[in-house]
Amino acid sequence: MQIRPRRWALPAAVFAAFSVVYGVTAGARLFTPSDNNHYVHLASAWLEGRLDLGHTAPGTNDWACFDHAKKGACPRGRYAFPEGGPYRWYVSFPPLPAVVLLPVVAMFGNATPDRLVWVLFAGLGPAFLFLVFRRLREVGKSERSLRDDLAMTTLFGVGSVYYFVAVQGSVWFAAHVVATACVCLYLWFGLEGRHPVLAGSMLGLALLSRPSTLLLSPFFVTEAIARWRLTGSPRGALLRSLVRFLVPLAALGLLAAWHNQARFGDPLEFGHRYLQIRWRSRIETWGLFDLHYLPRNLAVFLGSLPWLHYNTPFVRISRHGLALWFTTPNLLWSFFPQRFDSTVLALWVAVVPTALCTLLYQNTGWVQFGYRFALDYLPLLFVLVVLTRRTFGRAFWACALFAIAVNTFGAITFERHPQFYGDTRAASAFTGHEASVSPGAAP
Repeated sequence: MQIRPRRWALPAAVFAAFSVVYGVTAGARLFTPSDNNHYVHLASAWLEGRLDLGHTAPGTNDWACFDHAKKGACPRGRYAFPEGGPYRWYVSFPPLPAVVLLPVVAMFGNATPDRLVWVLFAGLGPAFLFLVFRRLREVGKSERSLRDDLAMTTLFGVGSVYYFVAVQGSVWFAAHVVATACVCLYLWFGLEGRHPVLAGSMLGLALLSRPSTLLLSPFFVTEAIARWRLTGSPRGALLRSLVRFLVPLAALGLLAAWHNQARFGDPLEFGHRYLQIRWRSRIETWGLFDLHYLPRNLAVFLGSLPWLHYNTPFVRISRHGLALWFTTPNLLWSFFPQRFDSTVLALWVAVVPTALCTLLYQNTGWVQFGYRFALDYLPLLFVLVVLTRRTFGRAFWACALFAIAVNTFGAITFERHPQFYGDTRAASAFTGHEASVSPGAAP
């Protein structure tokens, strides 16, 4: 793939612009460690030649404790255990963000300003999504102009839940930032099934940050089949393309499995079942994924709205977050394509299982401004909006301005102005109020 500097000038400008916006929004906290810098501690442990964090937890929020003697969870409610005992603390979140931090942690140790790293990294998501829009236009699948592509990139960057996530820095949000960049590159390489090795590598890296993104794999498979049918190539060519896609994906998946096996004796266990959280009993009862969680998650996904009252600050938002369509109403355009081609099909067969996976998860995303789990597939929804072939009229741009205003409010206020966030009795009953004010583990 030939690299032409002039073609990279605009994507580089997009990256720089959004990194600056996110940095300005983050403000004074930009140069301090985040409150939940799990990936810093994980990278630090690796540099010390170990997979565990010792007998004492670095904090009290979403740390996993494993009893190596009984091969199970540690006693509840404790965050420190005697030296030499069977209890060890771990980071249960998939490890790719810690890999990103390794060189910085090697210099600054646990004082690493991880917020700064993630704000800079966050600029990659919009830049890579712009590359996808441009590619679609160049191959004739998109009828949008360059101006439209830049507008949609802006809408994603500051008019979606990505904005509030990009400026946080804490473990749950850092995982989304890294995974989003990988998912956008997966789309770019996977379009028309042109670069199977790179597409498989990017999806494998996304898996190492957000495992649910593995369910996006049907996108490449569908695109590769469509390309094979269009070109009339031998069936062997299709099989070779699929194998080249699966090999790096499987290799990275096996790496994650080895990491899990080395820590917990189970290649499929990231450690979420061993989290010291107040609602661990529901995981023990229903598991991490179950239909039992669907009604509550759908209530947040579709029906969680801000409420107004007479006292300041007049607006309150549930800590479960706002409905996805409310934070970015432009996503509704994705349901009305004027033409249903192979790429639209490929996008939907990837979005649906991934969205269903998050809706069956034991956590709504608590605590959040908007439904952050949608970031696992949100870039695909934005591509679907671009491919609607419908003119972006006044209603679309009015919704875009509304989305930018709402998400700017979220990025500025979330975790900094708690007076805007809370739960009334009605909201708690509607969404299933959690027993903690800290985000739960992401899948």
